[in-house]
Amino acid sequence: MSERLETLKKARERMIEDRDAHAKVLAAPFDRDKAERARVKFLEIQVLIDALDRAICGADLIASQD
Repeated sequence: MSERLETLKKARERMIEDRDAHAKVLAAPFDRDKAERARVKFLEIQVLIDALDRAICGADLIASQD
């Protein structure tokens, strides 16, 4: 596996851990301020995870063509 692909996968795993922490806040008893912040951060992180997924797919494609 290329170093680039490995880096992307590690970044994705780290972002999933961060997203899960925000999901726990959203699943906890409702606290308006915490829930609003967690919701925004969850969405930001999910967009980043989606971008990392696309980058991983692109790196996989490039690696398979070599």
